[in-house]
Amino acid sequence: MRFTRRGVLIGAGITGGLVAAWTLAPRRFLTPLPAGEGEFAFDAWLKIGTDGVVSVAVPDVEMGQGITTLIPQMVAYELGADWRQIAVEPAPVSGAYGNAPLAAAWSSLWLPLGSALADEPDSLLARRYAQNEAFVATAEGTSLAAHEAAARAAAASARAVLAMAAAERWDVAWEECDAQQGFIVHDKRRLSFAELVAEAAELTPPDPPLPRAQPPQERAAQFPAGAPLLAPRLDLPSKVDGTYTFAGDVRLPDMAYAAIRHAPVGDCALVGFDGDAARGVPGFLRLVENSGWLAAVATNWWAAERALKAAMPRFRVSDLADSGRMAERLETALRRGKANRVADVGDPDAWLSEKFEHVARYNIAPALHAGLETASATARVDGNKVEIWAASQAPQALRQAVAGALGVPVDGVVLYPMPAGGSFDARLDAEHAVQAALVARGAGRPVQLIRSRWQEQVAGLPRTPARAVLAARTAPDGSLTALKLRIAMPATMREFGARLLDGASRREALDRQDESDALAMRGMVPVYQVPHLVVEHVPVRIDLPTGPLRGNSHGIAAFLIETFMDELAGRSGREPLSYRMAMLGHDLRLANCLQRAATLAEWNGGAMGTGQGLACYRMETAGREGRIGLVASARRDERGIRVDKLTAVADIGRIVNVDIARQQIEGGLIFGMGLATGAATSFKDGLPANGRLGMLGLPMLSDCPEIEVDFIDSEADPFDPGELGAIIAPPAIANALASAGSERLRTLPLTGAGQ
Repeated sequence: MRFTRRGVLIGAGITGGLVAAWTLAPRRFLTPLPAGEGEFAFDAWLKIGTDGVVSVAVPDVEMGQGITTLIPQMVAYELGADWRQIAVEPAPVSGAYGNAPLAAAWSSLWLPLGSALADEPDSLLARRYAQNEAFVATAEGTSLAAHEAAARAAAASARAVLAMAAAERWDVAWEECDAQQGFIVHDKRRLSFAELVAEAAELTPPDPPLPRAQPPQERAAQFPAGAPLLAPRLDLPSKVDGTYTFAGDVRLPDMAYAAIRHAPVGDCALVGFDGDAARGVPGFLRLVENSGWLAAVATNWWAAERALKAAMPRFRVSDLADSGRMAERLETALRRGKANRVADVGDPDAWLSEKFEHVARYNIAPALHAGLETASATARVDGNKVEIWAASQAPQALRQAVAGALGVPVDGVVLYPMPAGGSFDARLDAEHAVQAALVARGAGRPVQLIRSRWQEQVAGLPRTPARAVLAARTAPDGSLTALKLRIAMPATMREFGARLLDGASRREALDRQDESDALAMRGMVPVYQVPHLVVEHVPVRIDLPTGPLRGNSHGIAAFLIETFMDELAGRSGREPLSYRMAMLGHDLRLANCLQRAATLAEWNGGAMGTGQGLACYRMETAGREGRIGLVASARRDERGIRVDKLTAVADIGRIVNVDIARQQIEGGLIFGMGLATGAATSFKDGLPANGRLGMLGLPMLSDCPEIEVDFIDSEADPFDPGELGAIIAPPAIANALASAGSERLRTLPLTGAGQ
């Protein structure tokens, strides 16, 4: 890895210091990682104590993806620390941790010039924006792209000054020293980090830092030096024994508990409630009202929930979300709406003006996050100071939202970042934290707000519904000559950006749903070589607030394209694997994934009655690419859709931790199974039809299939695999069901739920 000089070493000790981050011009921030007694801070990323403990800052929220192990693992390797001396510290919000690759990917949401930076993840403009706005967002698998170089540079600098301190004692050249398992060594002499850190903090490191060589790919899971087993996840023991602290586990002196009732989805306002009935509930303290919700505060959560039930809040309602009306708008837009051309290849206007050999229509229902932990936040308000304990994927946006709602300065909002018990992009939204702060202020004491599952469904932001039509012209041998994709759906990323970056309300953000939105269409251009291609987006306002969900538009794109390819293969009498391989000559890495997955799964050709289906996908984000091939074995029985086996092969570049990469693929495949069999809802009178987990058709433990995951060796930049499994599972399962003898399903979920 080549380091550039984006940060300078700090020997801050107890007194603090400055860290410089470089963009078009140097920027300086107060040291974001404060050093306690007996600690010395090195850049914004690590502290070393006189007891030898190395504390590593992690600016991203841990939501199961293992980032609180991956960043410390890279630091430990570069530093030469023993894994047993590594500790993790959530980093405060600071521009020093700005996520420039994500800022570039989302540049069309904040840059007037549009998405010109999408292909420039390390652009100076994106870096400046990320630093100036403290854009420390966890999304789209950009954590490694954003932070690996800076964290390793800090560790390399710290290793260098530790070696310098030891070299002065031994009167040798520091370059001759090495760091191993928490010691600086030279021949048979060695000194621990603890013995050297005070002296090292006063020295100046080389500029630029001198990195270690990358570990060989086959050892990628085994570094850092001294790590027991395979650098085991630091969060695993406490998650197993139940001591891991989530937002709902926070306890403060004099803290009360709150439950909430939201207005139906639409243009609604609270108009009344029965306060006297609520006061009759033991443990009840008070009600806190807002235009769109009513909260009850009590000595325990169940009392608060019962008080709300007794209060029977009433709302004035209009323009309520309704699946029937949404379907009409999407269908009208698909048939007659004005389209924005997202991409074209060859001469599609000429080739696609004549009769199509095959046309398929698709219906995508609103998909729900269905995280195990519902939205939870704890707040304490004291004048202009607001303290929040919550999980957030966009912490600065959360602080700004809370500050705006309470009329306090942003600097007065202190966020204590908590891990998320399943987010899948739901915690990009800050509404739960705003509500907790408003309730705490109204109650005059610290309050912990926890949404019930039902209220989580009412207030959640589902992945957008969509309607699509795919049409193809083929050669006499069945090969694909021309392809048209026309997708009707809201400009969901424009809507999301208005909320996240502009502070728009949910109702205000709906005005963006009928705008052009290239971000909402990512992945819709097939990876296959097609001589003539056109992709069209028809934006449409549906009056249902929508938001990102794991995989985002890639999940819709993979389902549309990969099931359609299977249909084309079947119509031409071609075997689905060879049909795809004929169009992947330009992407041998993806072809290799697909071929190896087929070999591992003992692919039998996907003939009728076999119950095998395959799919492949290439995903690009932050200038990095991930590829996956999947073979699914599935069938229908009296219990519904049954998935017997999933065999995946992924190419995700240089793998930092094989165990975590495998966990991410496996978890993504199970999540994708949920999207295939359920995780969706319809809306009637502004309320979701499915309000409980048990109604969502999610896979249970007994439904989980045998899963086999393999990886392609690669030295490309590492790609976060967390979304690949979720993207690829639904189309592979749909194709497997078709080969098992079921009718071809063009709805997502495959059960038709939520339509």
